[in-house]
Amino acid sequence: MAHSAGYGDLFYLAPMAYGIMRGLSRFLDLPQRLPRWHRALNYIWVPAAAFLVISVALRFKSPMLGDVYWLLVLFALLGVLLAVRHYRPARTLLFATAPFVVYKVLEIIIEDSDGKIPKSFDAFLDTTQGFVIIWLITFVFIARSQKKQLEKERVLREEEEKAKRLIEAQNVELERLVAERTAALTQQAQELSGALVELRTTQAQLVQSEKMASLGELTAGIAHEIQNPLNFVNNFADVSAELITELEEEKQKPDRDLDLEAELLADLKQNLLKISQHGGRAASIVRGMLEHSRTSSGERTPTNLNQLADEYLRLAYHGLRAKDKTFNATLKPDFDPALPPVEVIAQDLGRVLLNLLSNAFYAVRQRQQRGEAGYAPTVGISTRRVGEKVEIRVRDNGQGIPEAVRAKIFQPFFTTKPTGEGTGLGLSLSYDIVTQGHGGTLSLTSQEGSFTEFLISLPINQAG
Repeated sequence: MAHSAGYGDLFYLAPMAYGIMRGLSRFLDLPQRLPRWHRALNYIWVPAAAFLVISVALRFKSPMLGDVYWLLVLFALLGVLLAVRHYRPARTLLFATAPFVVYKVLEIIIEDSDGKIPKSFDAFLDTTQGFVIIWLITFVFIARSQKKQLEKERVLREEEEKAKRLIEAQNVELERLVAERTAALTQQAQELSGALVELRTTQAQLVQSEKMASLGELTAGIAHEIQNPLNFVNNFADVSAELITELEEEKQKPDRDLDLEAELLADLKQNLLKISQHGGRAASIVRGMLEHSRTSSGERTPTNLNQLADEYLRLAYHGLRAKDKTFNATLKPDFDPALPPVEVIAQDLGRVLLNLLSNAFYAVRQRQQRGEAGYAPTVGISTRRVGEKVEIRVRDNGQGIPEAVRAKIFQPFFTTKPTGEGTGLGLSLSYDIVTQGHGGTLSLTSQEGSFTEFLISLPINQAG
């Protein structure tokens, strides 16, 4: 049985105690947890040196010095473990060391004055010593495993914290980028809103320009259409005035020629009938144009499409002649006499016909100006009933429309005319009037260098 250490053992107890405390300091990370304790434990060898100096100087030899120093080391160890008991491995070491400290205290108590253990306690102390050593070693390994686990958890937490900080930094950067992008999109939205307002204003101006252009063509056509009956009225009025003067002179003669007077009266009556006839024609034109010029109510009324088509054929023709006195063309109206009245918005459909016919006359005039030999400008308009629909065809023998642009012919702002001669809205507006306003269709057939034909198809019985 090993006995308690004597004072001679101080030489090896001091280095061992110092090594134990250094290892404990590293294991429990005392420099960070308990810096003062760490500094104090570096001098754990000082009491052993003091005991050794005292024993040599006083020639005092006692085995109790080594035991006292050993107990001092063990209680210092327990004090450190209690100070960091919140640390799980320290609690495990405290649990492991406590039985060993109790055993050492019991051993010192049982020792005699010579530092020896009575033989009656050998078996008990040997068994107890083996148990506490096994207990100590076992829980030291447990504490070591706990420290490794805690270290892994610490590393994991640090990585999580690092990832969290990285995510937070990325979120801050993302929020900054989102804020910048939102500001940029807001500015773009404001710019687009302003551009949209400007575009709508421009579009309204262009639509008004197209309406004014159509109105100009209509006005020119009316002027030339009404000019003929007015010329007849003026001419017959002048002739009638001459006849009246001649009749008055005849009446003043002493030998009046009654036959001549009767002839003059007959001519005068005939002239008055002609004046009345052509005056009625002019009045009819004015009434029709006034009716067509009224603001559209959007309501459909039964309309004679043959009459409407004939009026706008002549108006479109005379409208172009007002611009070019040298222009002449053959007009080919071909109307179905059995065509029933169709409920349409006459003013809107008249605008469509005027636009299509004006384009047709423009096309034949352009081809005529090329100076082709034997070319005769011809524009025709026809009406036909096909089942429950009415077809209106506007055909010209102009230069035709290239196949590459036919698909875009009804798109807004698209025009084949030179800059300044068209807004590109006429056919687009016509398409909307026919398809959306009347539930019909507007299509195009053309052969480049030969002809162009627009087909309007309208249901006879309009819905709603």
